[in-house]
Amino acid sequence: MHIVVEHRIIDLDKFSEMDAAEVAGGGGPGFTLRQFLPPQDGSIATCLWEADSIDSLREWLDPATAGVTDNTYIEIDDENAIGLPEAAAAGA
Repeated sequence: MHIVVEHRIIDLDKFSEMDAAEVAGGGGPGFTLRQFLPPQDGSIATCLWEADSIDSLREWLDPATAGVTDNTYIEIDDENAIGLPEAAAAGA
């Protein structure tokens, strides 16, 4: 499933120091960061994830971004979405 996560940035300095690829690489099996869309104004970053469930992604991502962002999770309707990336290989 695809999940969009909106990250409302509460600590821009710490957020700027985070490496999206490094954070994504620390995710458990079943998580793939598909897109990272950083803001120019430092307010909200948006990420597109492929994950088994919102709950499993939230359980991993919220602690990883604690004190840096407040996160909102949105499950995408894959059948009606336009422009989603191809699904990651199983087990990625």
